[in-house]
Parts: sequence; structure tokens; C-alpha cells
Amino acid sequence: MAFSEELYALRKQKGLSQEQLAEELGVSRQAISKWENGTAMPETETLIALSRCFAVSLDVLVGNAVSENSPVEASSTRSQKCDRIRFLGIVLLVVGAICLALLLAFRLLAPDASAEIAQSSTVILDGNGILMALCAAILAFGAFLFLKPLKK
Repeated sequence: MAFSEELYALRKQKGLSQEQLAEELGVSRQAISKWENGTAMPETETLIALSRCFAVSLDVLVGNAVSENSPVEASSTRSQKCDRIRFLGIVLLVVGAICLALLLAFRLLAPDASAEIAQSSTVILDGNGILMALCAAILAFGAFLFLKPLKK
């Protein structure tokens, strides 16, 4: 954000009128108006007084802090993306583990049905093997996403 926009936003956020801010800084209301319109810039001492008044750094005040393309913002976005990928990895790990547990329970509690599934497959692997391979694939993909190294 440019200085003029930042000044306007900070003044509004603090609930000050141009006149109130001018009184606090010892300048005219017209000076504040020119700063906010971008037709003038304050002296260095006034910039320091503004940063103290709004309790922000000079970088923030003059618009040099955290722009949309800054490394800090990109790092934050990357971190959020990594968090989402890790969350997806955790979800897939849980789903895969539940599938394997259900398959095991199914094989133990209903061996006849398990045998029926095994015979219904047209692939060399029996139906139980296919289900187990699918669960293992979900687990492996979840583990990959969860353990994937963070790129810098």
C-alpha cells in the first residue's frame, strides 16, 4: 500500500478526523489532506511522529512492509499450502488405516463373504487382495503427503 493509502487507513482505524490528527502532530488539516491525496509527503520528523501515533514501523507507514509479492507473504502462503497438504496426508492415512482395519475385521468375522469376494475378481489378485492393495495405496499416498519434505 502507498503511504497515502496507509495513512488514510491508519487514521480511520484509529477513529481520528484529519483535523484531530493534524492537532496531534502540530500541522494543518490541509497538510494531512495533501498527504492522504498523495500530492505531498511529510518531513522525516513528522513521519516518525506518525509512526509513533499509530504504533507502526516506518516501513509499514511508507508502504515498504509486506507487500503482496514479498518473501514473507510468499512464505506464509507456502506454509498454509504445506499445512493443507499435510492435513490431506493425515486424512488419507486415517482413511487407509480404517479401510485396512475394516477389511481385516470383515475377513475375520465373515470368512464366507470374504471368500465370495475373492472369487468375484477377474484379475489374478483375488478381490480381497485388490481391496488390500487399494487400502495400501491410500496409506502410501497419505504417508507421502504427510512426510513430503517442505520445499524452500
